[in-house]
Amino acid sequence: MQHSDRSSISSDAAAAPAVPQTAPGFLYSALRVFDLSLGQMLWSRRTIFMILVVGVPVLLAFIVRTIDSVSGNAMQVNGVAMDGPAIFGMMIWMFFVRFTVPVLSIFYGTALIADEVEDKTITFLFTRPIPRGAVLVGKYFAFVASTLLVVLPSVMLVWLLVVPIRGSLGASFPELLKDLVILAVGFAVYGALFAYIGAKFKRPLMIALFFVFAWEQAALLFPGYMRRFTIAHYLQGLVPHAMPSDGAVSLIQSVFQETPSLGTSVFGLAVIWAVFLWLAARTVERKEYVLEQ
Repeated sequence: MQHSDRSSISSDAAAAPAVPQTAPGFLYSALRVFDLSLGQMLWSRRTIFMILVVGVPVLLAFIVRTIDSVSGNAMQVNGVAMDGPAIFGMMIWMFFVRFTVPVLSIFYGTALIADEVEDKTITFLFTRPIPRGAVLVGKYFAFVASTLLVVLPSVMLVWLLVVPIRGSLGASFPELLKDLVILAVGFAVYGALFAYIGAKFKRPLMIALFFVFAWEQAALLFPGYMRRFTIAHYLQGLVPHAMPSDGAVSLIQSVFQETPSLGTSVFGLAVIWAVFLWLAARTVERKEYVLEQ
């Protein structure tokens, strides 16, 4: 009797359909990829390059502070004496917003998928039971976090070295917070564009370099609507709003003529970010990546 009962249970278990395992959701999958990718990015060779890039403005800030301490004379541009907050504002725009942010976004953003294809590890990622787009999104947010973790300390060092030159750290702290937000927005938007380029094209690095150092430079020089098709145009619209309105900083603000309003800049950057991050995830979902032998 007992043997008959066991046979009946075994046959019922074999006849019962297997319960399908529920695949993890998009958000959970992206967070898992983010957790795995963040450490890899921070301990990669690209981080050494990133430290060298952000070390240049820190070195320059140290030189400026040393010269000011030795000479005691205020630095002048076009006959206008520059205090610490004004020098810091110029360094934020010239070294960080216009160079560091796009360059690091190029080398990290275009490599999010391209490196996996080149290393032939993309097949391993895509065989996991997670949405393919979540792989791109998780790696994208890991890129944003890793760059900010390296770049923001550099900005703080420059701020501590330069702003005390006839300036006040306490008074300029609100402007510092605005500058940090601008840098974070710049990494997010440039990174979304280059993540799409890296997912879509076979040689993404050349396309990204052309966009930043050829197209954006040329479009910003000429008046008209062409500048609206650049990220720098909308970031440029944020910079004057992050600067104090008195003192020698008015000299910096005069550089940013023909800039969009704050609302236009925020809206334009939000649209670019959302569109290209969605396109990047959609491209990864649909594209078949062929590994070269």
